[in-house]
Amino acid sequence: MEIRLSGAGGGPICGPICGVDEAGRGPWAGPVVAAAAILDPARLPSGIDDSKALSEAKREALFAAIRANALVGVGAASVAEISQFNILQASLLAMRRAVLALPQQPGHALIDGKHCPRDLPCPATAVVDGDAKCLSIAAASIIAKVIRDRLMQRLDGRYPGYGWGSNKGYGTAIHREGLERLGATRHHRLDFAPLRRFAHQI
Repeated sequence: MEIRLSGAGGGPICGPICGVDEAGRGPWAGPVVAAAAILDPARLPSGIDDSKALSEAKREALFAAIRANALVGVGAASVAEISQFNILQASLLAMRRAVLALPQQPGHALIDGKHCPRDLPCPATAVVDGDAKCLSIAAASIIAKVIRDRLMQRLDGRYPGYGWGSNKGYGTAIHREGLERLGATRHHRLDFAPLRRFAHQI
């Protein structure tokens, strides 16, 4: 579960490789959060996998282990930026911020998906299904998801009635019922098609 790379001309890459992934492209509410992770081969936490394949308890345990044994950067793009740029560009912006937030500049970035952010401080490679192919991307996926899930749980306490503590902002039946009953909040992505009719309320 790792990607083999070489630098320009087939030579070695100067500097460590980071994996980059995001969480929260699909939900109706909340920011998109990205993480970048540089793993230490001598201190690899056991059980790293795509965050979607792990239970919440396992993600939480791995989150702590990764933070303790790897270099991590985190970035986000707000609901306003999602509206301004669209969700893809906002996700790439969050990824760029995550790479820039690393305590050490990487020599190469492996980006989950089909697109790479612009203006990174290093070369980058897009890896489709990277969170299932690359340990560093999988580690980043865990960091991003846990941070975003915790954020949505906090917002659920401030905006009860939408079920964000459990659905994390996705368009579940409880979330839809909350919108009909309470209307939209400033944390809703009102440019998303199912929510546009609530835009006049904000």
